[in-house]
Amino acid sequence: MKYFIITLTLLFTSMFYAQENEYHNVNVQQFENFKTVKNKVLLDVRTPKEFQDGHIEGAKNLNYFDKTFKSELDKLDRKVPVYVYCRSGGRSGKAMQLMKTMGFEKVYNLMGGYLSWSKNSK
Repeated sequence: MKYFIITLTLLFTSMFYAQENEYHNVNVQQFENFKTVKNKVLLDVRTPKEFQDGHIEGAKNLNYFDKTFKSELDKLDRKVPVYVYCRSGGRSGKAMQLMKTMGFEKVYNLMGGYLSWSKNSK
């Protein structure tokens, strides 16, 4: 019985701490929550040309393909929520996984990327 209680305690403790960090693939409506978050980073990981052709207002552009991408991410505050997108969701999904390994606490990846945003946002 003692071991059962210890195991349960460890399980609940690990579940509690695991919920502190959040990494989610979200749709356009969920992604739009960034508008209500005061302290956040809105991150566009497309190329500068793609960014120039159109982007979400307020976004910071960090080219996923640039050799300095990881070092530029490293300059961001890991405690601030990051809302990340690319053209269709592939690069931003990879960026989210990288940010997870780098210790970012909350990252939200826009499924369908800017293409989905431009079709569905208000």
